Amino acid sequence: MMNYDIAVIGGGIAGYCAAIRSQQAGRKTVLISQGQSALHFSSGSIDVLGRLPTGEPVVDPFAAISQLESAQLENDELASAVLQEAALPEEADSRQQTIRQTVQHPYVKVGRTGVKQSLLWFKEMLAAEVALSHQPDHANHWRITPFGTLKATWLSQPHVYQHRTNAPFREIVIIALAGYRDFQPQILKDNLARIADFSGLPIRIATIHLPSVEHDQRHPCERRSLDIAHLLQQAPIWSAFCEQLTEMTQSDDLVILPAVVGHGDGMAILDRLQQETQRHFHEVPTMPPSLMGMRLEAALHRIFIQAGGVHLKGDQVLGGHFEGHRLTEVYTRNLTDIPVRAEHYIMATGSYFSQGLQASRQAIKEPVFGLDVAQITPRTQWGGHDFVAQHQPHPFMTFGVSTNDQLHPSYCGETITNLYCCGAMLAGYDPVFEGSGGGVAIATAYHAVEQCITDNVCPATCQEALS
Repeated sequence: MMNYDIAVIGGGIAGYCAAIRSQQAGRKTVLISQGQSALHFSSGSIDVLGRLPTGEPVVDPFAAISQLESAQLENDELASAVLQEAALPEEADSRQQTIRQTVQHPYVKVGRTGVKQSLLWFKEMLAAEVALSHQPDHANHWRITPFGTLKATWLSQPHVYQHRTNAPFREIVIIALAGYRDFQPQILKDNLARIADFSGLPIRIATIHLPSVEHDQRHPCERRSLDIAHLLQQAPIWSAFCEQLTEMTQSDDLVILPAVVGHGDGMAILDRLQQETQRHFHEVPTMPPSLMGMRLEAALHRIFIQAGGVHLKGDQVLGGHFEGHRLTEVYTRNLTDIPVRAEHYIMATGSYFSQGLQASRQAIKEPVFGLDVAQITPRTQWGGHDFVAQHQPHPFMTFGVSTNDQLHPSYCGETITNLYCCGAMLAGYDPVFEGSGGGVAIATAYHAVEQCITDNVCPATCQEALS
């Protein structure tokens, strides 16, 4: 039997944040993760809120969260009035059911102050590993994507250009690597040239040819970002790379570089590259694996382990046992019949991509415990007419586990008081449409742990500290 104060299920950004915050608070914490997380596919930046659910662009994400809170308050007042006007009991029951299906945005449950506090904590927690930064006025900035579009984001890594209105560069140079297929510089160039802020700047592509490597059996077109990062660890190849970069660009250019530099020590290697070339870089993620996302995951893992946490990596929670309103233990694939027990459990298993939610022809379900899921019927209403929605998200993207304000889910209609859900598995928002995935993951994970700390839910550890 394994006993902990808090058990965290899921090793993505939400799971790591919950586990680190819990361990920092002095709770004996275990993190159970299945394998590679969605961070291997991420940009490495933290989006908080790029646009409202209505499609309205957001400049100040925290002011926009206040708008969400105000809108929810108006909906609650309207719902209360509707119920009071219901003449018949069966009519009231019907309207209560309709209102119950209106799910709050996760940011509303956390609140503007809580969201901001969690993001500043995240930035400070990672500062020694990856020095993320934001704009001085706490507004969004624009990040140039690998496709040459602009995406609103809030926290970016050190070698990411944070665009606002003016681009103070002589020229934009997009670096291509001969034979490398996981980055499309021509698409980036063509799309970037269509953006008004960059229309007056020359944009060109410069191709670097890495020297052939003795005993390298792989064709250049088969190399992934990790392969190139390993090649650049060799002194002759590194020197050739730096020399070509310096020859092809000037110090007042913006050099757009695919993320192929550094693995494990990416920040130190990028700093060294900037020192040796004296160039201004904008690093963009490539096709998976994304070194920028892996950089964050590696840093979060180190921080959690150094804080004294226990990580059951490569394991999977298969189910658990409920007694009344509490989850008493969980069972994993590797531990078989040995239960993991905790005072509280925090679940961050993700959405469809990581199988935290599963879709069938009939319904969306949460596969580990069978928690209640907020969704609409019939299935014909799950999607919108246009594949790429411009003004509203596809309804199925907002489906997820329904929770109360403390992020407690329900099982067969009964609230589970020592289980919390956070991150992409939550109902009530579309992380892709809104550009809010990273922010919701961090804010809800932090909020869940704060509920544990505030409620003083870890008596075993506290008693040990006093004795």
